[in-house]
Amino acid sequence: MGDPAGISPELAAKLIASEEFRSGADLVIFGDLRILERGAKVAGVAVDVEVVASEQAIPNHASRPVFIDLKNLSPDRVVPATATLEGGVFATENFRRALLLAQSGRADAVFFTPFNKKAMRLAYDGYDDEIRFVRDVLKTSVAASEFNVLGQTWNARVTSHIPLSQVAAAISEEAILRSLSLANQCMRAAGFNPPRIAVAGLNPHAGDGGNFGTEEIDIIEPAVRQAQAQGFTVEGPFPSDTVFLRAKNGDFDAVLTMYHDQGQIAMKLMGFDRGVTLIGGFEFPICTPAHGTAYEIAGRGIANLGASREALSLAIRMGAEVRARRSEAEQPRLSAVNS
Repeated sequence: MGDPAGISPELAAKLIASEEFRSGADLVIFGDLRILERGAKVAGVAVDVEVVASEQAIPNHASRPVFIDLKNLSPDRVVPATATLEGGVFATENFRRALLLAQSGRADAVFFTPFNKKAMRLAYDGYDDEIRFVRDVLKTSVAASEFNVLGQTWNARVTSHIPLSQVAAAISEEAILRSLSLANQCMRAAGFNPPRIAVAGLNPHAGDGGNFGTEEIDIIEPAVRQAQAQGFTVEGPFPSDTVFLRAKNGDFDAVLTMYHDQGQIAMKLMGFDRGVTLIGGFEFPICTPAHGTAYEIAGRGIANLGASREALSLAIRMGAEVRARRSEAEQPRLSAVNS
């Protein structure tokens, strides 16, 4: 469960009540049962869950979603539509426990309803974004990135949460190749075989042959050629103001952009209420709706479930691949033990 002051509790309640997910996955939810029940009341749904006190009490075969009641936030401490320390502590603790459960191998994917970054920073010193938090919790420095997903169209990025003034200096052949490799890996796990990736330029009209900048000639084109030589199905660089039209029309499965808003604006215009954010690169997928906590409509029962439904569905699909991979890894060890 994400930020308690916005629409996250009602989204969580709607998902838990949905037969689509109750029958399609074994759900384990972290949070406070009182907050979930308040969200269910707002959403106008009934949540039937098996309540346990800790991860150790999760049953091996549950007939309904399991709710781990951490009792970590009294409803009277929630200030509606307001980012608070209490809300940030609630969200970070729920997220931390879910990540550790997946890291232990007892879960195959992690999904969270929207966080509020101000509240998260109040609760966690140095909080930049979810990737930084995940690395800290899992004690890893593996390459990871956010991907925006809209149906069958993906957006990957070379740089993310940095000032626009620093973007050009942060782009290199190595960074582009690393981003393409991670996008290829994550998209294959989601069922693309192989993913067709378009690379956007940095400058207007992709530099217009060097008239508006030379990054395309000096950095991006050589990186694309290297990726093609390595077997990736990739083309570019293309002007960023038209490449998403080609992706939308089915020419490409993904667009690799050079900076955050270059792709975010296009994706959110095409489907804000269906967009998914995937954190890829870790040993399990982490998914969330691409929109925020929507404080302006919190408590009104009108939150659109579309993006959350898509995000949880993607987590389930990719989680199945994680489970299959873990089973394959276990097989040789079990054979050795048996012999």
